[in-house]
Amino acid sequence: MPKVDLDSLPTFDGPAAVSRYGGDLGHYIGRAVSDHHGMTHLGANIETLSPGARSSHQHWHDTNDELVVILSGALYVLEEGAETPLAAGDVAVFPAGVANGHCLENRSALPATFLAVGTRLPNDTCHYPDLDLILKPDGSLARRDGSPPE
Repeated sequence: MPKVDLDSLPTFDGPAAVSRYGGDLGHYIGRAVSDHHGMTHLGANIETLSPGARSSHQHWHDTNDELVVILSGALYVLEEGAETPLAAGDVAVFPAGVANGHCLENRSALPATFLAVGTRLPNDTCHYPDLDLILKPDGSLARRDGSPPE
């Protein structure tokens, strides 16, 4: 059946790939829609940020597009040098190859939930400009100059 039972999806805590280098992101719960249903070309997660939490560290992708739909609550898109408020029903897009680090932040007193959708091209590199890190296609981390992180 194509209808997804959201309550039956396994949950995961927020992204941890670079958290030890950039600090705590706050309380974050995700539900892996695409992984649970065998989707391989498109990633889709429903994510809830507690008050004060961030979705990730500011990042951008070489080859993977991202799209976010706010389902409930209020969030801010933080970009390098800018911020944009988002409310339920708003959509934000982050095209591949645009070198503008971004993340979502919940500044409200209530949880905020969003649907995050992205392509899953295998050769993608994710850049974390504020942390001077890149996440390579093989899952390893490096500094932008290629040296290993400390």
